[in-house]
Amino acid sequence: MPTLFRDAPFGQCVRLLTGNRVFRYQEEEPGFVLPENLKPQLEIESPPPEPLGDSEKGPQQHSGKTSASDDSDKNLVEWFSPQDPDNPKNWSTGKKVLAIGQICLYTFSALCGSSITAPAENIFVERYGASPQASGLVLSMYVLGTGCGPLLFSPLSEVPRIGRNLSYMVGLFLCVIITIPAALVNNYPGLVVLRFLQGFLSGPIIATSGASAGDLFAFNKITYAMCVWTIAGYGGPALGPLLSGFAVSDSWRWTMYEMLMLNGLVLVIMFFCMPETNAETILLRRAQRLRKITGNEQLQSQSEIKQGNIHLIRIIGTYLTIPFKATVQDPAIAFVNVYTALVYAIYFSFFESFPLVYIGVYGMSLGMMGVIFLVIVIASVIGAVLYTAILYYHYEPYTLKHGIGVPEHRLIPAVFAAVTLPIGLFLFGWTSRASINWAVPTLGILFYGLAAFVLLQCIVVYLPTSYPRYAASLFAANTFMRNAFAACAVHYARPLFANLGVAKGCSLLGGLSVGCFFGMLALYMYGGKLRARSKFAATY
Repeated sequence: MPTLFRDAPFGQCVRLLTGNRVFRYQEEEPGFVLPENLKPQLEIESPPPEPLGDSEKGPQQHSGKTSASDDSDKNLVEWFSPQDPDNPKNWSTGKKVLAIGQICLYTFSALCGSSITAPAENIFVERYGASPQASGLVLSMYVLGTGCGPLLFSPLSEVPRIGRNLSYMVGLFLCVIITIPAALVNNYPGLVVLRFLQGFLSGPIIATSGASAGDLFAFNKITYAMCVWTIAGYGGPALGPLLSGFAVSDSWRWTMYEMLMLNGLVLVIMFFCMPETNAETILLRRAQRLRKITGNEQLQSQSEIKQGNIHLIRIIGTYLTIPFKATVQDPAIAFVNVYTALVYAIYFSFFESFPLVYIGVYGMSLGMMGVIFLVIVIASVIGAVLYTAILYYHYEPYTLKHGIGVPEHRLIPAVFAAVTLPIGLFLFGWTSRASINWAVPTLGILFYGLAAFVLLQCIVVYLPTSYPRYAASLFAANTFMRNAFAACAVHYARPLFANLGVAKGCSLLGGLSVGCFFGMLALYMYGGKLRARSKFAATY
């Protein structure tokens, strides 16, 4: 338990205030013995040189002393042992679960903020005179912000001198601060701007969480953690309208009050309990402590040796350009990003038809329509059970036998999910009529949600498997494209369904989903050839 608080922002503040006398690391404890490679190197007398002829005189003659070790790694600070307790992969199960649980809670909070204002859109029309299209900006600008924020914060989390926690905590703290004026603002344009900033500051967790899971778990266990994270990701947008649906009848400001309470709770929990997970950051800080303890300024972590004396600003600039470079220069990454962006846009377009069906056709109240969104959560839980079974019975034995293997092999469930997507859309669109019970189109939502869950889960595994070194940056690029398409979908979906109707509108989206199936099939079949042209991909 003490190590949990020590590694969290709270513990680091306590260490700073007490001069590192509280919450000590193992190398700071009395009696700690340095590993052999980090002990001061002794100089010993060399034996007298043998008489040499003039032609044989060489460098041996210039010194009578030699180093006890010429090992180039003698000053390299690494894990002290394979069981080093400071290595995130060696943390106890409880500490790992607590860390990934906080990431899931943060993800839920960030994505809940996107849809929490949806029930208040008609209020914005009535109170501020916004057009139906403009009223959607409160949602779409938040979604766009959650796509733009990771382009800054997620690459920074890969900089060893910064780490994951600083990116998380700065963004979350500023989001809480921004939510206060968002709850008090009295003009609609101001609210729209503040909503974009809310999304920008809370979005980094969406892209960086996959990299954090990779910090904690061995490869064959990461996917189980990501299943739980994806449920939290689905639960956020699904439960947002439910949380605010019954409250906005009093005031739309309750949507912001609820966000303030939820984000504030997450901030407090993470401040006290969220440890740093980036291994490079942990080792860099260990090297800094060892230099102070031993006085040996030559002790360095691998990241310090690699980056040398390069200025931090230049390092940050390099990392910030990776999402753009990878998307433009790597055909496989570009394909995955465009494909998932299209699926995500269809996903958000689909949601815009819910009021037309459940309020317009079935006469439900705004609050009861919010309950329908729970079907997305149920679908994600079913998807998680199915996908976990596939992992346990197929992919985990495959990994133990072949290692990581061929990354495209991880896309097999996505191919089947891509077939199920249009089925859910067609079922919803063609059965949304008063003569058919509301449960039937809701079954279409279940099919679509289940398929989208499995599809996203496969992409979440495929990217870090193919490009492990730049996982957070690549998730940032993927998140930006997905959310940019989704922000557009918020505005084109409403006139789409108004002009075509629910049946034809869903049929159009279903047709696009069929095209997505062929895209996923092409990625499964030819992804290896695309990766072969990449300078970012790992080779197995």
